[in-house]
Amino acid sequence: MSKKVMLIDGSSLIFRAFFALPNLTNADGVMTNGVYGFLTMYFKAVEEYKPDYILVAFDKKTKTFRHKEFEDYKANRDKAPNELNYQFGILKDILDSLNVRYLDIDGYEADDIVGTFAKIAKDDGLDTVIITGDKDYFQLVNEKVVVYLTRKGISQMEEITEKTIKEEYGLSPKQLIDVKGLMGDKSDNIPGVDGIGEKRAIKFIQDYGSMESLYENLDEISGKKTKENLENSKAIAFLSKKIGTIVTNAPVEIKLDDIRVKEPDLNSLKEKFSKYNFNKFLEKFEDSEEKIKKSLDFSYEFSKNYEIIDEIQKSQNFYFKTIYDGENYIHSKPLFIAIKSDTSKTYIYDLDDDFVKNFKDIFEDKLINKVSFDIKEDIVLLNKIGINVELPYDDVMLMHYLIDPSRSSYDIKALSQVYLKYEVENKEVLLGKGKKKKLFIDLNKEILGKYMASTLNAIEDSKDILISKLTELTMFDLYKDCEIKLSKVLSEMEIVGFVCKKEELEKIKEEVSVEIKSLEDDIYELAGSEFNINSTKQLGKVLFEDLDLPIIKKTKTGFSTDAKVLERLRDKHEIIPKIEKYRELFKLKSTYLESLEECIDEDGRIRSTFKQNVTATGRLSSTEPNLQNLPIRTDEGRKIRKAFKADEGKILVDADYSQIELRVLAHLSDDKKMQDAFSYSVDIHTKTASEVFNTPINEVTKLQRSEAKAVNFGIIYGISDYGLSQNLNIPRKRAKEYIDNYLNTYPQIKEYMKKIVDKAKEDGFVKTIFNRRRYVPEINSKNFNVRSFGQRVALNTPIQGSAADIIKYAMIKTYENLKKSKIDAKIILQIHDEIILEVGKEDENKAKEILEKSMQDAADLKVPLLVDIDSGDSMYESK
Repeated sequence: MSKKVMLIDGSSLIFRAFFALPNLTNADGVMTNGVYGFLTMYFKAVEEYKPDYILVAFDKKTKTFRHKEFEDYKANRDKAPNELNYQFGILKDILDSLNVRYLDIDGYEADDIVGTFAKIAKDDGLDTVIITGDKDYFQLVNEKVVVYLTRKGISQMEEITEKTIKEEYGLSPKQLIDVKGLMGDKSDNIPGVDGIGEKRAIKFIQDYGSMESLYENLDEISGKKTKENLENSKAIAFLSKKIGTIVTNAPVEIKLDDIRVKEPDLNSLKEKFSKYNFNKFLEKFEDSEEKIKKSLDFSYEFSKNYEIIDEIQKSQNFYFKTIYDGENYIHSKPLFIAIKSDTSKTYIYDLDDDFVKNFKDIFEDKLINKVSFDIKEDIVLLNKIGINVELPYDDVMLMHYLIDPSRSSYDIKALSQVYLKYEVENKEVLLGKGKKKKLFIDLNKEILGKYMASTLNAIEDSKDILISKLTELTMFDLYKDCEIKLSKVLSEMEIVGFVCKKEELEKIKEEVSVEIKSLEDDIYELAGSEFNINSTKQLGKVLFEDLDLPIIKKTKTGFSTDAKVLERLRDKHEIIPKIEKYRELFKLKSTYLESLEECIDEDGRIRSTFKQNVTATGRLSSTEPNLQNLPIRTDEGRKIRKAFKADEGKILVDADYSQIELRVLAHLSDDKKMQDAFSYSVDIHTKTASEVFNTPINEVTKLQRSEAKAVNFGIIYGISDYGLSQNLNIPRKRAKEYIDNYLNTYPQIKEYMKKIVDKAKEDGFVKTIFNRRRYVPEINSKNFNVRSFGQRVALNTPIQGSAADIIKYAMIKTYENLKKSKIDAKIILQIHDEIILEVGKEDENKAKEILEKSMQDAADLKVPLLVDIDSGDSMYESK
């Protein structure tokens, strides 16, 4: 058999991986998705083709000989993001440890290096496989060269041979260069001939064999315009062909023998894979004994045997995961549970009465530690069959979230990819999605068993690694004292739910519908015609053609009618305020009133899902439905809160922190002026207005206080003078004066802001008071907008994140203190700085006392935490 050469377009593969995969970062916040995707494709190709020689070719950032021929070559390409640029260095570092040669050459592209080595290999009688995501390489295919083309992200690859090219194009590989000359290539900014696309270019070369022959027989071409375009673009066509041709004689200084496959430097490789959390790839270098041992670890048994209980009681620790079918666990029935001890295989049980009888005491034992992935989900599911999961327990998902808080999602597959030497499939991959989605109940036992066993092994194998990382990052206390305890609080909130009266929603909807109809009639009369008010196109025609209002902004599809445009037109025509009001009420009806009705369970309660792992700052989020986003800015919006009521014989107690983020800022910056204002209960916005506008405190106007309030909160979010000018509708120059005066008024805040940005640039992350980390790679970006975003994140996260931590600790303290008091009171909702209880009327005063004290004692700041508290039969009354 002929020996094989594998030539890899490194630039193509890492680019494809970077944009195909979600953000993947290591524990230090370094983005690694491009490298991870490259290595996934690399190892897959190596296993399939078993090459004897490997070379990875890269583009250089310098201009090539093609730019000398055509200055605008690739001029349409955006610069690669900084988060991708530094991954090239990481990849080359790993290739060094793999003992794989890589090459880039001034004036040439990766294509040319690959083309040159493909020719060298052919001349030596060797077979070559090219790994790339770029179809340009098809021209290199011959009897000794195949292309392995990436398709659909990084998961699929297709082998391209002379036969497949002939079948698809009806041409030889070399003739594809002529096709490119005629049609050009938009991705590389190669012009080609006007009006000739791929189909026509292929037909011309099929008919005439080459561009040269086509131009020799131009008189035969039908179609006056096509003929003219070909004549006028002859020079461009041949230039396009020239710059689209891959060079096969680039000045490479290494020989075939230099790219022979060698043994990797295992110690170095392990260190780098560990650093970047690529442990999955290490299994490729394990010996067979290690692999056999690992496969034995994934053993499972569908069982009615409860002997594992003895092992659990001895070790005081076990791993588990509950399985359900349905879109949301809150409204689903639990099906199976997988359980594993430190020394056993995985046992899978039906969740029947027999299971409850045998395992209830184990899950409710306050000495036995339980470990799962997303344990809040398990707590809610097991509650349905009468099992109350008690602390202590661990959740590896929450650990992963704390270590890497900026991920778009967290699942067992991502966890295993980052921390383990094997990869576990996630639920979506196992069941599929859309119309073809399967149910767990329909899976055959072998597939279900392997899935559950691998999941439990991943939970077990990652736990100590994650705890070690949390300890290293000084976040273990935050995990143990805050996030884990909070999962119990949130699970009970999801179990209890919030009473929502459908008849109240219907009443409000009817009132809103009447007002919407009245507004419609007024708008049609003012417009002089009836039209779809919700259609941007139709509304744009009415405003800017029929009514001839000044055009503020145009889009690709026509006139913009967004909120900012309407705001600028408000005083131009009386129709505008009515359209704004119509939009507000229409959204209220469709987004809230109608959708909330659908979320009410049979017992009259709405149960929202509270998520701990969505925001990078640590704030909780609420979904399905989002109860943290109920409208409060308008009278109609606030009316929705009338539907959220206390159960019969109970009352709602509602408490929220007063200006908590500004209090956190006063603490972090140690600014004495701001601390004094809070300590002596001076209104902070009036105080700020007095200082910024140089006005006696008793003469501050409502407008001045309002503008000072905008500056106070704007500073927290790193607002610019432009942003403030837009918020307050004032000139940018005046907005800059406000910010400058503010920073001069509070000099220690100014100093703090500079220090926190500088520290973020140096460390790559910022921290809250409780050591919650958020990585800010954007802060060192060369792109101004990206860097500015990073600076805003660095300023805001310690403040907003600390406030989020405080409210979490307040919820935990409230929950624990209410339990100890044994009164009839439960937390049913948290809205950022606000906690709502449902309380038996006889326990109202005691509940208020516990809630207020728990919130005040949640953190020890240099300024007091002030709590506003009230009560009522509905959210509308209690706020």
